[in-house]
Formats: sequence, C-alpha cells, structure tokens
Amino acid sequence: MEELLNILEDIQPDADYKTCTTLIDDGILSSFDILSLVGELEDAYDIRILPAEIVPANFNSAEAIWNMVQRLQK
Repeated sequence: MEELLNILEDIQPDADYKTCTTLIDDGILSSFDILSLVGELEDAYDIRILPAEIVPANFNSAEAIWNMVQRLQK
C-alpha cells in the first residue's frame, strides 16, 4: 500500500489519499492521471488492467485501487 501511495502522490501530489473516497467523482484525478496511474500500477505490480476495470468504483480511493490491484494479482 505504501508503494501505491507514493505512485499516487507522484501523479497528483495535492490529494489526501488516506481519507479521500471521491478521487474520480470530485475530479481530483483527471482522465490523464488515470491513464498514467494504470501504466504505473501495471509496471509496479506486474498486473494487467483491462478497460473494464477502469471505472470510478475502482479508482475513487486509494483503498479501492489497492483492492483492485490485489484482486488482479491473483
């Protein structure tokens, strides 16, 4: 999870990833940020994120992103 937080802070340093649950809904992460994040996550965690996974529910919080990463690693 710490590595994920570092990746998120590199992409968008102004957000509070520990408490925010509306990263997409409130426009904190832009579509460009999400594309960058997908590439970083795929490289860092050796996973493949398919387009069907790129939905707000999977990216609205650091916890949701982490849950998706863990699910895709299995």
